[in-house]
Parts: sequence; C-alpha cells; structure tokens
Amino acid sequence: MRCVTNLGLAAILAFTPVSYAQSPTPSQTQTPASTPSTPAPPPGSSKPVPPIDTSDESKAKASDTAARKADSLPSPGEALDPHIKAGSEDDVNAIGTRNIGGRGLGNWYSTDWEIRAGKSYSMEIEKSAHMVNDPVINEYVNRIGQNIVKNSDCKVPFTIKVIDSDEVNAMALPGGFFYVNSGLILAADEEAELAGVMAHETAHVCAHHAARQMTKMNMAQIGSIPLIIFTSGSWTGYGIYEATQLAVPIAFLKFSRVDEAEADWLGLQYMYKAGYDPQAFIQFFEKLSALEKHKPGTLSKVFSDHPQTPDRIGRSEEEIATIMPARPDYIVSTSEFDDIKARLARIENKRKLNDKKDGNRPTLRRVGGGNNDPGSPTNAPSNSDDRPTLGRRD
Repeated sequence: MRCVTNLGLAAILAFTPVSYAQSPTPSQTQTPASTPSTPAPPPGSSKPVPPIDTSDESKAKASDTAARKADSLPSPGEALDPHIKAGSEDDVNAIGTRNIGGRGLGNWYSTDWEIRAGKSYSMEIEKSAHMVNDPVINEYVNRIGQNIVKNSDCKVPFTIKVIDSDEVNAMALPGGFFYVNSGLILAADEEAELAGVMAHETAHVCAHHAARQMTKMNMAQIGSIPLIIFTSGSWTGYGIYEATQLAVPIAFLKFSRVDEAEADWLGLQYMYKAGYDPQAFIQFFEKLSALEKHKPGTLSKVFSDHPQTPDRIGRSEEEIATIMPARPDYIVSTSEFDDIKARLARIENKRKLNDKKDGNRPTLRRVGGGNNDPGSPTNAPSNSDDRPTLGRRD
C-alpha cells in the first residue's frame, strides 16, 4: 500500500512513509473456527508436527496472499546486489559523476554540436506547434523537469515547455530542449507517473542517444559511399553531405531498442534519485499499453514505436529490486499536481470550444420558414421545405 504526499504551492514537501504489503505473520493470522487436523509425526521423529489448517477460511487467505504477492511490484532494495561496481551505470550513488555515452568512438559529436542542433530543431517545432502559454502550468512542469535534470548525468542546461496537443507524448532534443504534451499530463494520475516519463526522455539526452544515432548513420554512409564525397583529399565534401542529412530529425526522436532499454534503466534511477516512487514508472507504461489497445492512436507514433514489452518491464522490476536501496518514503503525488491537471483541462476545453481551424466541417442550417418557425411573421402554410440541410461554411 502506497501513500500520497500532498504539497501546496507554498508548502514544504512533507513525506509520508510508503509501506509495501507483506504476507501476514503467524501471530497476525486469526485462528479458524474449525479444528485443524494434526498429521502423524514421521517415523523416528520425536518432535511434534504443527497442525495443518484445512478450513475454507484458511485456504481463502492463502489464495488471497498469493494473488497479492503475484500482482505486487518489487520493492526497492528487496534483493539489493552487494557487488555493484562503483561509478558504473548500476551505481545510483554515482549519478552526476558518470560519463555515459560521451564523445568517442561511438559518438563523434561534441556537446556544442548537440546544443546547436537541438536549438535549431526546437525553433522549427515552436513555429508549427501550438504552445501552452499559461505561466502557472509551465512553471510547474519546468520545476518537475529541472529537479530530474539536477539528479541526472546530463551536462547541459534544459529548456522545458508544454505543447498543446492531445497526444500522449514527450520528447527531448539533444542539447536539453524538452517538450511535454498536455495529453501526457492529463493521462497521468499521479505526479510520479509524469516524472517517470520525463526522466525517461531526460535519459536519452544524458546518454547522447541522438548523437550516437547520427554517428551510426555516418558510419553507414562512409561504408556504402566510399571516396565519393571527398574533394581534393579533404573532408570538405563530406561536411557538405553531412549537413544535408541534418534536415531529417528522425534520428533525434526514434531510438533503437538498446537505446530505449538504456533510457528505461537510467530514467528509473533519475526519478528515484529525485525522490519519486520508481514503481510509478512501470505502472504508467503498463497503463499506456492498455490505453493504446483500447483506443488506438492515443499515443504518438514516435512514443509507441518501442512499447514496454514484458522483457523491458521485467528488467525494470529487476532494477528496482537489485540496485535501488530502500528508502523510508517516496513522492507519489501532490495536491499541486491535481490543481495543475484541473487547470490544464479547463484550458484544453476552452481551446476546443474556440477552435476555428476546421472551417470546412459541414453544419446544419434551416432554409426558409415554416409553420413551426417562431421567426415567421405569420403561421400561414408555406410551400417551402423547412427540413434541415447540410451546408459548408464559406
């Protein structure tokens, strides 16, 4: 059983311990009404054998306990690995000092290049997307994201904004340009769920996945088009060719399964380090998977390309149990999250009412007046047809 921590706009965060369900101890189990049967002791044994409770009540309790244990997520630290290598990706205490996916053989790009490229694409996104300009909502989402960034391995400053879109999605461009769709905020039931998705996207930036994707593309180009792009023995021709490829940002948004798995691994650590319950990450992605099956098209194409498969969920559960030391309390949700979600819902509803983009949608209008037309000057019979007809707005 988890508890929810409430936080007002000006209140100090008050943590409440999260207690996880455990099987009842023998002293907590009530004695059944029926008389338990006592099996005969094994041959040659002088020790008494405890009675076996065969009552229906006892069987029901045992079945209920087994079901709870099967359905429950692993608790942090319940199988903590004592042999975690210091400074590795498994060492949550080394977060902030690790160099994950940095420049080298697998990453030919500098941090400055990532910032320039990310800024360029962010300008294109903001030209075409409708942004949420409410300062209260933006400040709240930015605060959640900056807390995660502060507890991550990223070495770049983040700019976090909210896009007015019903799609359940978030994306982080290289260089720390981060966008959260309003649909994601409305789909989350708890602040920890929102933080989990934001931590996952933050991990893509921290691990330089976009730069590494571009490096793989460049390696493939060099291997498939040898010498054709070099001019006078220099790299000039190659540089021009490379620049043309940057017009395709798909490498910034779609990652390999290996990259997605690493973002899961690191994102869980970042949300845990920021104080959130890591179990919310798994719960939310399972919820999104069920939502997509029930209502296809809810998730954005990029966001749903790499779903939380059973293997990824199992690996995340293993991570929670083996590398995250237990804590007395976690942030699950806050009252501020509920207020922001309600505020955003009001803005979204108002936007939909005032949305005039679809001017070609057919509307009903009446032609002429009839006997039942209150605007008609007389109630005399009319030969005009007052049935509603479909007409398009000019």
